[in-house]
Amino acid sequence: MTSSHRPPAHVRASERVAPPQWALQEQLLFETLNKAAKEFVERYTHPDGTLIWFEHWPGMDGSDDPYEGFMNLALLYVLGGNSELHEVSRKIWEGITWQWTEYGQIHREFDAYYDWMHHGEGYLYLYFLGLAGPSMLKDRQRAMNFAAMYTGDDPEAENYDKRLKLIRSPLNGSRGPRFEVNEEDWSTHRGILDDYLAPYEDVPGVDFESGKCAWSNDEVYKHLIGMMNERMNRGDVPLNLNATGLVTHAFLHSQDENLRKWVTEYVEAWKERTRLNGGIIPDNIGLSGQIGEYNGGKWWGGYYGWRWPHGFMTVIEPLTNACMNTVLLTGDMNGLELAREQLDRNWELRQEQDGKWVVPYKRFDSGWTDYREALPKYPIYLWTASMAEDDLERIERIPKDHDWNEVIVPAFSGKDPKTGRETKHYIGNTQPWYQYIRGLNPDYPERILSANYKMIGNQLAKMRGPEGDPRSWTEHYNEGIYSAIHIWQEMCPLYFEGLVQLTLGGPMHISHGGLQHGRVRYFDAAEKRPGLPSGVSALVEKLTTDSATVHLVNTSLFDDRALIVQAGVFGEHRFRQGEIIDASGEVTGTIGIEGKWLQVSLPAGTGIRLRLSMERYVHTPTYDMPWPNDDETSVIRGRSDS
Repeated sequence: MTSSHRPPAHVRASERVAPPQWALQEQLLFETLNKAAKEFVERYTHPDGTLIWFEHWPGMDGSDDPYEGFMNLALLYVLGGNSELHEVSRKIWEGITWQWTEYGQIHREFDAYYDWMHHGEGYLYLYFLGLAGPSMLKDRQRAMNFAAMYTGDDPEAENYDKRLKLIRSPLNGSRGPRFEVNEEDWSTHRGILDDYLAPYEDVPGVDFESGKCAWSNDEVYKHLIGMMNERMNRGDVPLNLNATGLVTHAFLHSQDENLRKWVTEYVEAWKERTRLNGGIIPDNIGLSGQIGEYNGGKWWGGYYGWRWPHGFMTVIEPLTNACMNTVLLTGDMNGLELAREQLDRNWELRQEQDGKWVVPYKRFDSGWTDYREALPKYPIYLWTASMAEDDLERIERIPKDHDWNEVIVPAFSGKDPKTGRETKHYIGNTQPWYQYIRGLNPDYPERILSANYKMIGNQLAKMRGPEGDPRSWTEHYNEGIYSAIHIWQEMCPLYFEGLVQLTLGGPMHISHGGLQHGRVRYFDAAEKRPGLPSGVSALVEKLTTDSATVHLVNTSLFDDRALIVQAGVFGEHRFRQGEIIDASGEVTGTIGIEGKWLQVSLPAGTGIRLRLSMERYVHTPTYDMPWPNDDETSVIRGRSDS
């Protein structure tokens, strides 16, 4: 796997075109999002980048949520949003980090302690800033410092046992593992968790069969805290596999081989635990490495595991993230094995209920339960990495009990209380994109861009309304419709799933800590910045194992544009050849490429459709841009007290 900054191959468009509808819609969306971003920032932030918020915030929850609310400023810039977004997104990241440090939740610029469902959500912001480049000293220093907290190389954050290759607690961060919590730590969750299943089946005063647990009851709450400290807060859990995203992020900045090795070894450790458990991944590993060490020997019942609170979702998501990170770092498709195996084992446990095949989401002491319809989005993510027939089969074996071509306009980030549909970060259209990229949903680009535009309008109306006034918020806002700390996500108008899918050629990131993978990305050749140049629209029309078909259009009749197409979001692929093709699919010209970049000149009013053959996962992935980075300082080494 190699990387270089050789001058890219070049092709010049010559066909004058009337912009297709999707191309005009993309430009309208960029224009709308740029204006919405400015209004959103003015509505909710101070000039110094801090947020308009309470004087204090209790508990261990909360530092992830402001990052989530504003992270798409950086991602929009990466796609081609206004250049001002780069500085604004960095300033707000700094503002949030300082502010939540003052609240007492962040220490040394990283969350003091929480779980990797929430770390995963919040540090998406960092990953998007990595893509926003160019990499600067602060970026690299932070990335390496944060990774050290999880590789066992930071004496102030002893989260990792290098010998046993385990993260020592589900609650971890810059202060190290949190083996015991107190009543204040969970204080912000008590009302919310009243409607959730109990973490254990023997909590005094709780009827487990009711499916609810009265966290608001002081006596029950004391029992819960004690039982969680005894059984749940020590040792490793599958959720911690999301930490591979943070370490991969540091590798993308540094190319430090120790980081690549850490990711592969940690995933291998979980493979071995799964083997020892008969093929089902256990959800709690003690500090000695023993399965079920603090849980009566049970392999189920850990923190965010098979029983509480979400079951299979919070098992398969970190597995999918970690396996895709492994493939990105190694190029070895066997890196997907652990996630594939768990999807297969889950499918083997299926039952027919009311004429539908359903799979278990939870494991209780009495056995498998909480049977629901299988979700195709996880095998879709694996298939986009592998393009393998067996991963395609994992998708297609799931019954299509509804129209997979349907495009939705999510109305809620998280679980919609009306529909019950999970659309965290308003990501709700992975299936119809999959149908499109396989040639089964031809009008998807126009429909998803229209849906995105409609949702932006809905969000702006909400943001501008009385409920969107930050100076009117209270900790129990609007009778529980919004959880106060999630309010920025609910008001944010910067959601653009369609732009990500159509331009990059991949599904939008997994919301709980997934890197933004995709087959291609773009750079403005004139401005030497990430993203599509102003007026240029892009559509990935088709993907195969060894090619991507990309349609580029300059919608302006006045301005010539030039862009660089990169093979892979992280430059992990290599172009081998380009073919210029017409609307009927006939080849009208060829381009010799041999590298990870192709420069495309688009004179005013022209367009070009390119079928780009490629070898995938052959380059060392990196945040590098197509131009040398002027800032060559690696990291700062501070003084030693000794």
